[in-house]
Amino acid sequence: MRAEHISPLTLDSYQRAARVILSHHLLTQSYPDRAALPQVRRWATELRDDFLELFGYRLEVTETTARLFTVADHLDPATPARTPGDRVFDRCRYAYLALCLAALGRAGNQITLSELANHVAASAAQVDGVDLSTERATDRDAFVDAVGWLAARGAIGLTDGDAGGWAANPDAGEALYDIDRTVVVALFRPPRALQHLRSVQGLLEDSADSVDAKAVRRRVRRALVTRPVVYATELDENERLQLALPRTTSDLELLTGLVTERRGEGVAMIDTSGRLSDTRFPGTGTVSQVALLLAGEIADRVLDLDSPELTRLSLPTRSNALIDELDNAIPRSGIFEDLADEPSPDSATQDCLESDDTQFPLIEHSWVTDTLHTLVDRFGKTFAAAWQADPEGLEKAALDLLERLDLVSPVPDGILVLPALARYRGVTVTIRERTPEIDLFQATSSEDSNA
Repeated sequence: MRAEHISPLTLDSYQRAARVILSHHLLTQSYPDRAALPQVRRWATELRDDFLELFGYRLEVTETTARLFTVADHLDPATPARTPGDRVFDRCRYAYLALCLAALGRAGNQITLSELANHVAASAAQVDGVDLSTERATDRDAFVDAVGWLAARGAIGLTDGDAGGWAANPDAGEALYDIDRTVVVALFRPPRALQHLRSVQGLLEDSADSVDAKAVRRRVRRALVTRPVVYATELDENERLQLALPRTTSDLELLTGLVTERRGEGVAMIDTSGRLSDTRFPGTGTVSQVALLLAGEIADRVLDLDSPELTRLSLPTRSNALIDELDNAIPRSGIFEDLADEPSPDSATQDCLESDDTQFPLIEHSWVTDTLHTLVDRFGKTFAAAWQADPEGLEKAALDLLERLDLVSPVPDGILVLPALARYRGVTVTIRERTPEIDLFQATSSEDSNA
């Protein structure tokens, strides 16, 4: 590793550069901030070698961009694209985003929002199941969200007008954007020609080298920096062996500055800097706070020896449902049949790994619902008003967060409690009392008013 030869005085700078490119994959002169790209450019040579050695990732750095081309071992529905307002992209927004990139790649140096919308609408009309009508407000909002995602990353820059005004009234509003072609090119660089794929499996890492020690080490390291926690039950025998080796995590600690937390059930790389994790937990906001309270209650229930023993179940096997859903959405008319490849049998089974015999405690839905209502009764006045009025939605959002953090796993009868949730047992709550506001316009007495 090149990191082994970096001076301790500058190692922190190197690790910060590694964390920022691992977090964002694409850096521009303005995204995620103006300091990120110069920081990575300083260590470009060392980072390029270490990312290739440890993960099999390819790093390309230019004067205006830094792009990390990662390797996907499986599909992860827990990391969707989000709007600048933190709304999750749906299928419509993903389609508009792809069509916007295609239109920008053929455009000049500038483009108006209405012109871009016309290009996207024309392209969408050629794709079955995709439509863009600027007459529909929902379509305009989805289109503007895709444009905002590109603008946030510097692919386009607003020079005049307002996208929100156009979304509200296309006849009265307009926006003009400069196009940064280097960012547009860096954004869309699939590892294979999409017209040659019949299945999204072709974008995943080929598991043909599943027993090669170097390939196995890379897979385990990729899992450690992309998942909140890596459980041994999720891995095959060769991967569990690599996970147990101290060198596997020590290399990542040196590269990123993360701290290893190793337990019998698995390994988590803890981000004490708060700059690598896409979701901070514990965090601010009602959902995060309720999820933490709920995690504490669940941990207490699992460890409560005076309560009836909980049912234990094995984790459900992974399915190909997401792969099948995406494959069914691929426009068959766009596939070059003569050049298309069939999915390899190894790739087809890599998301169908059967879980081992390890069993986890089951918490039933009714218990979760009752506990959440108790939390709302006790602490509801500190929650956001929207969540106070929607306890069912709050329960779903909190459980979704815990699932995304690999702390619970949903099953038909409830949730299975995973070992990492025990980190949050014994949660204590402190409610800060607000200082009473001083009334600057106190009512005066009748004597004062008559004075």
